[in-house]
Amino acid sequence: MTENHSWLFAGSTLLLVLFYLNLRLASPLLAIPIRWLRWLLFALFIAEMNLQGEWIDRPYWVVLVAAFLLWFLGESGFNWLRVSAISLSPLPLFPKFILNASGGEWPTHRKLLKVRDWLRDNHFTAIQALKAEVGGGVWLRVSVYQNQDNTVRLQVAFLPQENGAITVCYSLSTETQSGRRYVTDNFFLPFGGFYPENWFVDRSPWRRTLPRMIDYHKKRMTIAGEIAEAWAIDPLEDLNQQQQLMEQINTQLGFLLPNAEREEYGKITPEGRFRIWKEAWLLDYFGLPTRYI
Repeated sequence: MTENHSWLFAGSTLLLVLFYLNLRLASPLLAIPIRWLRWLLFALFIAEMNLQGEWIDRPYWVVLVAAFLLWFLGESGFNWLRVSAISLSPLPLFPKFILNASGGEWPTHRKLLKVRDWLRDNHFTAIQALKAEVGGGVWLRVSVYQNQDNTVRLQVAFLPQENGAITVCYSLSTETQSGRRYVTDNFFLPFGGFYPENWFVDRSPWRRTLPRMIDYHKKRMTIAGEIAEAWAIDPLEDLNQQQQLMEQINTQLGFLLPNAEREEYGKITPEGRFRIWKEAWLLDYFGLPTRYI
């Protein structure tokens, strides 16, 4: 076995191990090195096959770079088609939430059950269980908690994955006496749109532990010097009001097309599709939302 073959074998083995591990963990952070390794192995494989078959009379590194760029173009085209499919889909980008009457919103996974126990031990009280259909009979389930003085509202979102695993994400919200809303979350899905002017959103998919996120959210509030107000509005009502407000603002600012044009052209403007496409790349390969670049 040549040295190049050894590298390909070792890389492929590592990729399979990581892929199998992530089937159980459903970690968006582990998915990042998997994507990079898959991309690199594709380029190495094409370069090695060309070296053995002598298809193109070019140096090894030239074929390697060309194959690397070919993957980029192919995946870029696929991502653009996905964004276009979302735009043309009849499903709303900001779905309406309803009460989850089943009460079975917490998956029976040991790691997730530890999170629920931690919330109880740290005086977070369950307020409501909600859900929204995101397409094809798949439901986004959200469990809403509040801290002891009701100034921090926590949304625990369970995102179903294609392999059947579930990824958990957190969103912490605090409203202040000045009318501002501070949001700290770790969602890894691309958004690409706009938030209301009085919202201060800090999104970091790299923060996966809830205690660390809560500490960071409290630090943000301390630095801002804002006085937090206790939540009075019902979580379901507040969340659906947010969805309506986001739809309205993103239509006004040119991310979404007016309702009259959506049946013919889709929901998202060309500029909006590009913003989603770009953020999808940044999140998939660097774990960063657009605002960090």
